[in-house]
Amino acid sequence: MTFSLAEVEAKQKVKVVSLGSANSIFRKKLLAMGLTPGIEIDITRKAPLGGPLELYLRGFSLSLRRNEALGIRVELLDSVG
Repeated sequence: MTFSLAEVEAKQKVKVVSLGSANSIFRKKLLAMGLTPGIEIDITRKAPLGGPLELYLRGFSLSLRRNEALGIRVELLDSVG
């Protein structure tokens, strides 16, 4: 079962299934930052009230706005530490 990245709770580990309907310019930026289909991501934190998400992937932290995370489809793997 897949979810939007914005729907997943903090302290979860997910695998990117697709970058969904992200526009081509934003999609290219995501790919350049290492957010590619198949990559595993730890959702470190989610800011309250619709704020950004902090992700950990490929050895670095990345923050995304919640509306940017809506188009990214992921599947749950497990909880992070």
